[in-house]
Amino acid sequence: MLDGFKKFLLRGNVVDLAVAVVIGAAFKEIVDTLVKGLITPLIGVFGAVPDFSALSFTINSSRFMVGEFINAIVAFIILAAVIYFLVIVPVNKMMARFQSAEPVPQTTRECPECLSKIPQKATRCAFCTAVVSATA
Repeated sequence: MLDGFKKFLLRGNVVDLAVAVVIGAAFKEIVDTLVKGLITPLIGVFGAVPDFSALSFTINSSRFMVGEFINAIVAFIILAAVIYFLVIVPVNKMMARFQSAEPVPQTTRECPECLSKIPQKATRCAFCTAVVSATA
């Protein structure tokens, strides 16, 4: 029982996924820091607000952190743009390249008697033993 679990954990896909999650979390931290440390202050220069994280309002002793939400939205947009331009676009181009490749030549054809798949050069069907004309 534990052997199966051990094989599952050590399978390539699980290890790759774990590495991707760790790298993704580290990358998210970099993007969050970029947004809070550079982009938000740059946007704040034009809006006369030096730091969005300080933006908030209070209703009935409940504090609403609007600035943190704005920072999260900006970080999400940057992260989504990076993923789109560095992952999605290259993968789509690669897939388009593979799809536009020459079609694979057919190695089989249908028997005219029983409609089974037989090799192109066959002169007799292996399924119904009918004599068929060979195509070269």
